[in-house]
Amino acid sequence: MAATSQPAQSEIIAGPSALAGGLDRFFHLTWTLAVHEFKLRFFGSVLGYFWQLMRPLLLFGVLYLVFAVILKAGGNTKYFSAVLLMNIVLYTFFSDATTASVRAVFERENLVRKIRFPRLVIPASVVLTASFNLLLNLIVVFIFAIAAGVRPHWGWLLLPVIVIAIWALCFGLAMLLSALFVRFRDIAPIWEVVLQALFYATPILYPIETVQAHSPQLATAMMANPLATIMEQARVWIIDPSAPTAADVIGSVARLLIPIGLIFATVLIGFWYYNREAPRIAERL
Repeated sequence: MAATSQPAQSEIIAGPSALAGGLDRFFHLTWTLAVHEFKLRFFGSVLGYFWQLMRPLLLFGVLYLVFAVILKAGGNTKYFSAVLLMNIVLYTFFSDATTASVRAVFERENLVRKIRFPRLVIPASVVLTASFNLLLNLIVVFIFAIAAGVRPHWGWLLLPVIVIAIWALCFGLAMLLSALFVRFRDIAPIWEVVLQALFYATPILYPIETVQAHSPQLATAMMANPLATIMEQARVWIIDPSAPTAADVIGSVARLLIPIGLIFATVLIGFWYYNREAPRIAERL
């Protein structure tokens, strides 16, 4: 009897996997939950979305005043104000999506314990919710860029590549961070420190040419960071086609395989670990 009861007990304890129920159910639940959370975020607010917009704009105003006007960090960089705003919008999305994902599974404990659904819905919906803000904020970036003198060009058609790249990076990290936090609660403060380090180690407040002028080797090393590569290429495709491309900074097109490979590795490792932990998430909460 003991030999036959053990498998039954294990079967009861094990929860659904990351994609239990199929892709159709996963996509449907992810979209439904993301839209619900996006609407709920502005429920009861008079200004609604404008509060989400004001945060990056206020941050942009302060940083532009300090770094561009007072410290002259922009130098002679073309359309520096538009570049700075775009970088802040992209980084805000990265920060919001990954920070919210850390506690995403933990904060939905009741949902995880009571309902059987594809566990991957949780980090995916968090990133998708942040994506709604990103797309709306990018409209403001384009309006500001045109007002700053940027003329529409064919590079704008490559915006989906930028969005997909940063979304994939955030999704991979969201899967990894949310699953790790279930076991290790130290992940939250550690990730806050990592975000602060990335903010200054990524060419957000300063053009990469400033780093190249002091240390070409350091600029090359910085471009191995996928976030830096995405932002620099966004600068070229969206704001200033004459700016140095990510390939120019890192040394060659072949070397771009480093940041691109890191994005793919983050997604694969994140999915592997999240899928491994998914059946035991409810048990460990």
